[in-house]
Amino acid sequence: MTELAETDERVVLVFGDISVFLFEPFTRRFPARFLNLGICENTLISVAAGLASQGYIPFVHTIAPFVTERCLEQIKLDVGYNGFPINIVTCGATYDYAWDGPTHQAIADIGALRLLPGIEIVQPGTREETDQLIRTRYASGTPTYFRLSDHPHGASHAVEFGRGNVVRDVGGPVTVVTAGPILANVLPAVEALPVNVLYYSTIKPFDDELLKRYAHTRLVVVHDATGLFEQVCEHAAGPVTRIGLPDRFVSCYGTIQDVRREVGLDSEHIRQEVTAVLHGTATQTGRPRVSPPHGSAAHVKVA
Repeated sequence: MTELAETDERVVLVFGDISVFLFEPFTRRFPARFLNLGICENTLISVAAGLASQGYIPFVHTIAPFVTERCLEQIKLDVGYNGFPINIVTCGATYDYAWDGPTHQAIADIGALRLLPGIEIVQPGTREETDQLIRTRYASGTPTYFRLSDHPHGASHAVEFGRGNVVRDVGGPVTVVTAGPILANVLPAVEALPVNVLYYSTIKPFDDELLKRYAHTRLVVVHDATGLFEQVCEHAAGPVTRIGLPDRFVSCYGTIQDVRREVGLDSEHIRQEVTAVLHGTATQTGRPRVSPPHGSAAHVKVA
């Protein structure tokens, strides 16, 4: 971020008392362009909109649910309606703060923001993807939501804004579509199975051309958020199976791995669900013929 600020004097950071210590080099170099406004997320968005109206390029940063789900009205009106080019960069994606419970779990951020006209949504899965996408989109002139996680998937591939990646193509009859850090659980889940894997670091705009190349296969969306499944369903020609968040609040506590196991987003359960689709045992009524743990959800949409 300091590099961007060195070359672009429009860059300004608007923080909600989160990650401040990580940006000490920035605050020393550009103290007037670092605004830590405290825990007042609605104000962060409105202040950023005001700065953008004066030609600045603000980066708003705090924990995901607080600055998206709590601030939907400000993002919709102050930013989206006016078309102000602010960058919302969050931490704490979905279950990253597993030990803090539902207050800190972002389950509706992408699902809600994708419905707002004109906003871009990216969900990088590694530090390298984040760097590539921020550098190419921070000055796009469009509001952009960057959904970051502290749990990278570990795979290495170049990403491009607005384009999906073919991570695995074995000519299989089933194609898993996924995004962000959950790729770390998807890859071992499909190992040795005749399953293709598409990876989207950009959720909106959606790369439907890539999806069309796999229209002849059965699509399975594996995602630890809302939004991607809906994007796929809008462009799919046939049935789509969802392996994702359950229709309940998750009130267990522990690590992110604990919670993913609780909701059926661990590699073992993903493999069970995908295998059921391969064997034709996933029903069109919305439930697979395997037993998801503790209310985890896998639904089928019929086009």
